[in-house]
Amino acid sequence: MRPAPGRFELIVFDWDGTLMDSQARIVACIQAAFADAGQEVPTQEAASDIIGLGLAEAMGRLLPGGDAETCAVVVAHYRRHFLTGDRAHSELFPGARETLEALAELGYLLAVATGKSRVGLDCELERTGLGALFHATRCADETRSKPHPEMLLALTDELGVRPEAALMVGDTEYDLLMAANARAWSLALCHGVHAADRLLACGPLACLESLPDIPPWLAARA
Repeated sequence: MRPAPGRFELIVFDWDGTLMDSQARIVACIQAAFADAGQEVPTQEAASDIIGLGLAEAMGRLLPGGDAETCAVVVAHYRRHFLTGDRAHSELFPGARETLEALAELGYLLAVATGKSRVGLDCELERTGLGALFHATRCADETRSKPHPEMLLALTDELGVRPEAALMVGDTEYDLLMAANARAWSLALCHGVHAADRLLACGPLACLESLPDIPPWLAARA
């Protein structure tokens, strides 16, 4: 049996569905991309389910039997809609900024591991003004996609933290399985894409309702 974790040094956050309430916008862009490519448009449920994966892998899952060329066309349409479309920007979940500031004040290293592209994440970090709070970030176009551990291990290596001293916070099974594959710990948030029972099946330390619940949960473990 795995020993209980000690004090965490690094807290790694997923972005979409964890810090930012972006599910509706992502689904709309996916459906528009498939329509533009002349492909069968995924249902809202199917499009939501792949949020958190790298873009190419996500679109590939929605194109069973689709060739690489078709997938590349859909990806290009998605990027156009998401980065330059007229859809309203997504907003941070309530308490996101305050929670990150509180954790930084407590001395935790903070990072982001996301299925977004580097261009997409940098745009959001600049727009929200959160970039200065993070010590490192990794995107799916820089490493292998979740749930492979490469993204998380790249962050722990850069910041000089043992994986077992890192806590991954996410709203999908891809986040939690990545943590398990990296031999790190995970904490689920059930305000995002995947349901609580699906998250709990991945073995997180807990499943919390909202971001502001994180600091008191950490304090209770001290």
